[in-house]
Amino acid sequence: MTRKVFVYIAASLDGYIAKHDDDLTFLSLVEQPGEDYGYAEFIDTIDTVIIGRKTYDKVQAMGIEYLRADKEYHILTRTPRAQEGNVRFHTGDLKTLIEGLKQKGGKHIFVDGGAEVVNQLIRMDLIDEYIVSLIPILLGDGIRLFHDGRPEQNLAFVSSKSFEKGLVQLHYKRR
Repeated sequence: MTRKVFVYIAASLDGYIAKHDDDLTFLSLVEQPGEDYGYAEFIDTIDTVIIGRKTYDKVQAMGIEYLRADKEYHILTRTPRAQEGNVRFHTGDLKTLIEGLKQKGGKHIFVDGGAEVVNQLIRMDLIDEYIVSLIPILLGDGIRLFHDGRPEQNLAFVSSKSFEKGLVQLHYKRR
């Protein structure tokens, strides 16, 4: 199996993944007991997570149980830090990291954000599939998922799912 790089992320209908102050409270609009919008199923298909340091710090500060023993984490940072268990802090070239991970055996690779990391990988043409969950809200401003100035990328439709709380999940792959 060839390892693929997936973006799996939520955004407002107008394309923001957070408000400017990193406020994610709009995600609570679609919270529903017993519904994880396919996250558990998706997470079983990956064994490596790429995440920017700011996003990593935000998740840690929120007290979310995020790190799993069966996953390898690569935190992208400009400040070198020692490895902590299955968490590696990467200060080197992002393209080299991704290409090296893709050549290793294993499950798929999950890019968990933030937008800066996603857009770097788009510019390098290193994302294979996108799973974007649209939240039924127009934020009007904030941190955009897709930045201007990225190269055009033609995608193939894989699937869409709609859910009771109004979330619509879109899945596309690179052609």
